[in-house]
This record gives sequence, structure tokens and C-alpha cells, in this order.
Amino acid sequence: MIVSTVSKHASAVSLSKVVERAPDLVSLYKAAGSSVRAHGLEGVRAAVYLVLDRSGSMRPYYRDGTMQHLAEQVLSLSAHLDDDGIVPVVFFSTDVDGSTDLTLGRHRGRINKLHENLGHMGRTNYHWAMDEVIDHYIASSSDAPALVIFQTDGGPTSKFAAERYLCKAARLPLFWQFIGFGDPDDNEFAFLRKLDTLAVPAHRAVDNAGFFHAGRTPQTVDDAQLFDDLLQEFPQWLTAARTARVLKSSSLSQPA
Repeated sequence: MIVSTVSKHASAVSLSKVVERAPDLVSLYKAAGSSVRAHGLEGVRAAVYLVLDRSGSMRPYYRDGTMQHLAEQVLSLSAHLDDDGIVPVVFFSTDVDGSTDLTLGRHRGRINKLHENLGHMGRTNYHWAMDEVIDHYIASSSDAPALVIFQTDGGPTSKFAAERYLCKAARLPLFWQFIGFGDPDDNEFAFLRKLDTLAVPAHRAVDNAGFFHAGRTPQTVDDAQLFDDLLQEFPQWLTAARTARVLKSSSLSQPA
């Protein structure tokens, strides 16, 4: 649930609740809180989604725990923005492979367990996963902002469909933060850089996407750095979305 009012300097989920329900995430929660404050987002309320690539080349990242670690980082960040302690997760490859909720306190080992039960790892199609997130958001009947963290290790098979979905989604209060895993010099990431710079208003109502690359070994990236990268463009989008009336002022709670 996204609340509509909040006291100044309050995180959505308190430190004491994190200590009680997920003591293993306390250090991540504190690191995320520092980034939230540094980006002027303290007191802002937003839903957080996580989209995870299950194309065949992603197998090593599931095997070595990188994907579980990313999910725990995102869950810790969400605890500062959304008070329900839940992150909806979408797994995709050729199509949507599956979806679930990642819940504070019931997160340990969950990503790998789900991944192993989803079977074949296919190709890379962004747009079906984007459609799943859009449908979930619309079904929630919320008009609050949402931060969608979208992880992938390469460009989509259907670039036209991905770009079309992103541009249509610009009319909704969804910000898509893409994060790349793998070789930073791979030409596959040229498409994500294109999405990050699509013209406004020629192609979309607002700039609703960001992209950064986490390198070949994302699990070794400092937590504080990752949180800073995840939040780098979100505040600017909030301002632009309000100005363009994509986001209603009444749906965004901030400190006084």
C-alpha cells in the first residue's frame, strides 16, 4: 500500500521493523537510506518493482548469487519508499517466465529458488515484461509514482516493441531504471543508451527512463554506489512528471 501522508524524515518501513523481520538486510537498509537522503527523496512514497532477465546468458549470475543480491538491495531500497515491505518481481526471457512478490523477511534464497522452477531460459524480449508491470500497476488502482528497476545483460530481440512500450508508458507515473550486467563495451547496450536519450516530447511525454552499467561483476559494486546509480535520475523524473501532469501532486508525499 502506498500511503498518502507521511511524517517528516520517516522511512516507509522503520529500522526497528527491518531488525525484527530481516536483520540480514540492516546494512543494506542503512546504505539505501543514505542514498535516499542524498538524492532529496526522504519522505517520498513510491512503489518499487524489480524486473529480472532470464535469457540464457544470465545463467552465471543466478548461479553465483548476483541476482539474489540485487533483489535484496532493491528490497532494502523499497523499505524507504513503500510501506508494505513487498517488491513485485517479474522474470522474463522470450516471454514473461513468471512473477512473484519479494517480501521483507521471506526473501532469503527466494530468487534462485523461483528461477530454478521456471524452466527454460530463452531469448531477450523487454516488452512483455514491461506490459506485465504496466498491467500490475494499473490493476493496483494507484496514482502514486513507481520506480521500476529493470535488469538485463543485453538488448532486446524486438527493439521496436520495447521502444514503443516505453514511449506509451511515459503517460503513466512509472520510471524505468535500466541496469546492465556484463561487458560494458558490448554493442548490445547501445539500445539502452538510446532509450535513455529518446527525445521529449517528440517520442514521449517525459523522460521516463535511465540507464547505467554495473559491469561484468555487479555483485562487487559497492552498495552505496549502486543505490546512488539506481536513484540518479528518479528525482528529475518526479519533477518532470508533475510538470507534465503525468503525476498528480496529491499522489506524491514529501517532507514538509
